Amino acid sequence: MAAVRSATVGMPIEISATAPFTDGEWLLSHNGVVDRAVLPLTSLSESVCDSAILAATIFERGLDELAGTIAQIGTADPLARLNIMAANGSRLLATTWNETLSMLQRPDGVVLASEPYDDDDDWTDVPDRHLVEVTVDGVTLTTLDATKGP
Repeated sequence: MAAVRSATVGMPIEISATAPFTDGEWLLSHNGVVDRAVLPLTSLSESVCDSAILAATIFERGLDELAGTIAQIGTADPLARLNIMAANGSRLLATTWNETLSMLQRPDGVVLASEPYDDDDDWTDVPDRHLVEVTVDGVTLTTLDATKGP
């Protein structure tokens, strides 16, 4: 996983606000912005940055609840952009919520990126408000349902 940070105006520029965020075997990155007022209070965040608080919330609820967590927070903040990518070495999860996400599938792996990094015709757009799960068994896309929170 690689993450490049372009700090949101008003957010701190500090190492604890920079992805990837970690929790045990998981790495997590957030591309987007969310109003901190809609995020639950958590003592696990090492920064007041929206991405750090969001990551702490996701880790606290568990990655199996990622779809519901993103749908709940995205519904609470209509302007939120919530692309999350989380990986543990055998499983890759990604969400798209009001932000672009592209996928390139190859026999030897899958690339997920905010946008294609080359002109390969095999890039596909992941539909908005979806969860992508990549495992050794393949790729699954699931609609993020705002009525199903964690």
